[in-house]
Amino acid sequence: MNNDNKSSVWAIWLSLISNIILTIMKIVIGLLFHSEVLLADGVHNAGDIIATIAALSAMQISKLPADEDHPYGHGKAEVLGSGFVAFILALAAIYIAYHSTVAFFHEPLAPSLIAFIAAAMSMVWKYVLYVYTMRIGSRTNSKGLIATAKDHLADVYASLAAVIGIGLAFIGKTYNIQWLSYGDAAAGIIVSLLVLKLAVEMGKEAFDVLMEKTVDQQKLHQYTLLIQAVPQVKRIDRIRAREHGHYILVDARVAIPGELTIQQGHDISRVIKKSIMEQHGDVDEVLIHLNPWYKE
Repeated sequence: MNNDNKSSVWAIWLSLISNIILTIMKIVIGLLFHSEVLLADGVHNAGDIIATIAALSAMQISKLPADEDHPYGHGKAEVLGSGFVAFILALAAIYIAYHSTVAFFHEPLAPSLIAFIAAAMSMVWKYVLYVYTMRIGSRTNSKGLIATAKDHLADVYASLAAVIGIGLAFIGKTYNIQWLSYGDAAAGIIVSLLVLKLAVEMGKEAFDVLMEKTVDQQKLHQYTLLIQAVPQVKRIDRIRAREHGHYILVDARVAIPGELTIQQGHDISRVIKKSIMEQHGDVDEVLIHLNPWYKE
């Protein structure tokens, strides 16, 4: 296992352990001190445990080498894991919105300082996890890890809502402002919308990869320039590229002088592949089809 893989697995395990600890802490404190927003946040974290386990499993599968049944590798397993995390986030958003709405129809309970501290601690720790996980996920181009990082960001929003809501309730109690006591519920609804937005964006990204949407035009242009830099290449008839989880597959049809031998054409293909893969570490395979070119 190389250093990048070790860092990715460590980040996922750290996320999983953190989610287990935070889930227990929030649910216990939420039940003991009657904090609806903290309890909802705890249930959200419980969903994160399932999502993190799914991401970890998907990452392990995606690293498997290509085989007879999966000649292009298992990279899309991470995309499926990312889509599952998006689904869990959407459910969490609906759950938070429901409990926050119900809270408006009940007499607000007295705010708890312990619940406030727990929410603040969760917010800070989740933000640290988000930065750490996103940094490794971006470096390794791991869809599963990036999805986990975005899940941490959703938790930051949820914990921020708890901090704001409980804080407003304290202000309302101190200055006898009744409507501020519902700040907890109002903040929860706002956060549920933010989390739902994040889930939709993640789901769309996973769907695009599964539907083999092409990579952005800037990347295609970079591949084109590298191919055109090979002296024997006279024309690029077609170039395509698609993400396959944490790596990219490039497919190009290239025209070279028709009088060249098969061996020479083979050598040119190898030069093109080497050039692209050396300049772009996220490219795992380059498929080159050679067309003959003749002077008109």
